Amino acid sequence: MLNPAAASVGPTLEQCIDELGDFIQSMELYQEPVLAFALRMHLSALLRAMVDCHTCTREEVRQFLVELEQEALGVGNS
Repeated sequence: MLNPAAASVGPTLEQCIDELGDFIQSMELYQEPVLAFALRMHLSALLRAMVDCHTCTREEVRQFLVELEQEALGVGNS
């Protein structure tokens, strides 16, 4: 379920990304580390809820986090 192509119901991924970007920009008074930690807390809770509700598996969450780490750190990019 962590595949964005599988989420075909409701708003598009692009719309969601745009709205989140707008919201984060509206929180400009917070420093980036504060925003990053707050987002981490929310992402953690969301992923846990998805596992608990059987929306995705623990292995899918692990793979998602590996890919997130690679994207955030630029690992494996040429």
